Amino acid sequence: MSDVIGYKIGDNIVDLQTIEAKNIDTSNATPIYFDDSEDALEIIRHSAAHLMAQAIKELYPDAKFYVGPTIENGFYYDLKTSEPISDKDLKNIEKKMKALAKKKFDITRYEITKDEAIEKFKDDELKQEVLKMIPGDTVSIYKQGDFEDLCRGPHVPNTKYLQNVKLQKVAGAYLGGDSSKEMLTRIYGTAFATKDALQKYLKMLEEAQKRDHRKLGTELELWMFDEEIGAGMPIWLPKGALLRGNLEKLLYSAHIRREYDPVRGPELLRSHMWKISGHYYNYKENMYFTEIEHDDPNKPAEEYGIKPMNCLAHVKIFGHKTRSYKELPLRFFEFGTVHRHEKSGVLHGLLRVREFTQDDAHIFCRPDQIEEEVIKVLDFVDSIMQRFGFEYEMEISTRPEKSIGSDEIWEKATNALKAALNKLGREYGIDEGGGAFYGPKIDIKITDAIGRKWQCGTIQVDFNLPERFDISYIDENNERKRPVMIHRAIIGSFERFIAILTEHYAGEFPTFIAPIKAIFVPIGEKHIDYAKEIQKELLENDLKTEIYASNDSLNKRIRNAEKQRVGYVVIIGDEEVENGTVAIRDRRKREQYKMTKGEFVEMIKKLSEVKL
Repeated sequence: MSDVIGYKIGDNIVDLQTIEAKNIDTSNATPIYFDDSEDALEIIRHSAAHLMAQAIKELYPDAKFYVGPTIENGFYYDLKTSEPISDKDLKNIEKKMKALAKKKFDITRYEITKDEAIEKFKDDELKQEVLKMIPGDTVSIYKQGDFEDLCRGPHVPNTKYLQNVKLQKVAGAYLGGDSSKEMLTRIYGTAFATKDALQKYLKMLEEAQKRDHRKLGTELELWMFDEEIGAGMPIWLPKGALLRGNLEKLLYSAHIRREYDPVRGPELLRSHMWKISGHYYNYKENMYFTEIEHDDPNKPAEEYGIKPMNCLAHVKIFGHKTRSYKELPLRFFEFGTVHRHEKSGVLHGLLRVREFTQDDAHIFCRPDQIEEEVIKVLDFVDSIMQRFGFEYEMEISTRPEKSIGSDEIWEKATNALKAALNKLGREYGIDEGGGAFYGPKIDIKITDAIGRKWQCGTIQVDFNLPERFDISYIDENNERKRPVMIHRAIIGSFERFIAILTEHYAGEFPTFIAPIKAIFVPIGEKHIDYAKEIQKELLENDLKTEIYASNDSLNKRIRNAEKQRVGYVVIIGDEEVENGTVAIRDRRKREQYKMTKGEFVEMIKKLSEVKL
């Protein structure tokens, strides 16, 4: 058994230094072992950030430090030095960190009053900024060797536990995230308990770099971005539009067969609507607004909001006529394009954009139908994830601080989601305070081919919007009753999901969604007509292929075809024309074989006829 480096007390991780200083009883606490959990990594990475700061302070004596938190898969520290630090300096900093770790400094903790801290760090403007953010009258300081810093912990007890650290990159970050303040240097790193775990993670990063959807999107000519058009606005090239279209057709058919009705709402809605819904007051910073002149020149222009979500039009569709309880549940779906304001610093290929299209749906049902409808959505989720080969997990996100509606409504909605998951026997986590402002949700998190987790779809139970827009149905006693609204998106957005698919498959899309099903490479000019004949037969079934018949050498055309990562490169020569066959290079199976033209066409058709 490895060493204990802390304890889990409720939801809090507490290090040994704090336990000793405050004489905390650990009889009912859960021990955290050095190499045994994510909680241990939290302690290790927090400590590695301080080790990095200690190394930087020795190499750059005038260095000043702001904050150094842990993040997913690592840590960072914001700092400033008179001598700039770049990526090429990380190796030297890392070397110094390893030397310090080997000195086995004890990491100790002590407390002083905030006034004492203000005096202690009077010459450090960054520490003064940190002190402004710390509540209460006392602060804690962690010390190792000659280095000490304001910190609430947790930390390992000794630097000997910090042998497996890797610094990754240097970036810029505004002080406190405020663009009006000075730019600091931010250094990112990661740390693990064991060398094997670190090497495995670094290998995954190397593989992720090869699979980067931004790189593959360019190489395969799927999409592009153009600063003249605007940041965060993807442009779909022909192959990318085919890929997206294939995914849309697959999902459209799946919705129809599950008794969803297609609808479409406008891109612009009067701000009056967003005020009723609560978006104007709770989500305004994420929205774009414009004005439209009134027909009457004596009246002022009216403000409109570009929709960040599709739900309001769906509420209006439900409410545009009297509904009977016998009609419920009503399931409306829309592949709706929305716009959300994202800061330029967080834009990231297709994963984070300002314009995207959701596989959005809203289910209007009676309260007694919630559990059954959520279970049906979960079944839908499972069919999609299995088809694309994703493992996934789920998490219930509860009421955030900024929200609308009563405690009673929130509790009722949250319990409905838990009941559905419990009935299916599905394990789930809890994300306290992670819900939407109008209701709790189930978040669907998938794991890709190299072990990374991605947030995709959500299922949200909402009692608030039906109340705010006063929609109702007539029950069996001829009385008006309020429906429940279930918001649901399974893949999240087409942009994000396609980015994830691109990296998951490393650009080698399965035939059922691949934009190009095969590439024909005729050996000579006389073989082109035969290739076109097969191509036309596949086109009659909406299946796109390409013919590489340029003046390049045969080998170069084959290489270029294989670089496109299509499933099948089809070579056509005299023998194939004479015998009505094709010679196939199967990229997925890494095999070469022959079959008749008819067999090949039927194979591609069958592989493309997937249903969800």
